[in-house]
Amino acid sequence: MGKESRNRSREVRRRAEAAAARRRRLHRRLLVVGGVVIVGLLVAIGLSVVKAARDSGDDPGATAASSGPVVVPSSGTAAGAIVTGAANAPATVAVYLDYLCPYCARFEKANAGELERLIAAGTVRLELHPLAFLDRLSAGTRYSTRTANAVATVADAAPDRVLAFHKALYDRQPAENGPGLTDDEIAAVAAGAGVDKSVTDRFRLATFEPWVTAGTRTAVDGGVSGTPTVRINGKAFTGDLYTAGPLTKAIETAAGKP
Repeated sequence: MGKESRNRSREVRRRAEAAAARRRRLHRRLLVVGGVVIVGLLVAIGLSVVKAARDSGDDPGATAASSGPVVVPSSGTAAGAIVTGAANAPATVAVYLDYLCPYCARFEKANAGELERLIAAGTVRLELHPLAFLDRLSAGTRYSTRTANAVATVADAAPDRVLAFHKALYDRQPAENGPGLTDDEIAAVAAGAGVDKSVTDRFRLATFEPWVTAGTRTAVDGGVSGTPTVRINGKAFTGDLYTAGPLTKAIETAAGKP
């Protein structure tokens, strides 16, 4: 092979090696870019999963979205309570509840009569905190939010009928994992508890749903992790919630009754 031929062969090899090096560099860049894209997609998917979990109600503080301003019922508080009883009562009893919660229904059956008696005697100022913990267990109908909004509407326009409506909702409590009562059925329950049609017609406006959502978040932030939760003068009641007597005794002790 002549000198010229050898030079041409070396040039061909040099060009081939240079082309191969360029291909390797391009391949590495593509791997880096691809990795960044994959990481970005995984982050986006993760965020979507978290949002979906929150929207579905797996986070008890994240109820179904309720747009609009937070309107406090006339007999309610900004912290999410509906209040009944004397302002100067020596014992304040806060009950955190969900109208779909079967344990709340058991609590109501055991203690409602005693609480009403203590309210009438001026011993108790009762704060009902209707929460939306169990929206996820009502087949997409947001039963907990809808009933809490209905109770808040009654608290705003007919506060003297709140306890009767509250009790009636537990008397008609639907099973978990079903659609619950319809809006018309909730209105009928309220009417049976003495609530005027001018009030029940307002249920569909959902005026107080943002208040329910905010109150649920406030309760979670304040350490409420389940329903029913009961606090007497700010202190958690840890006794028997489902038998008449223990709660009454604890309230009377807190009120300074012998």
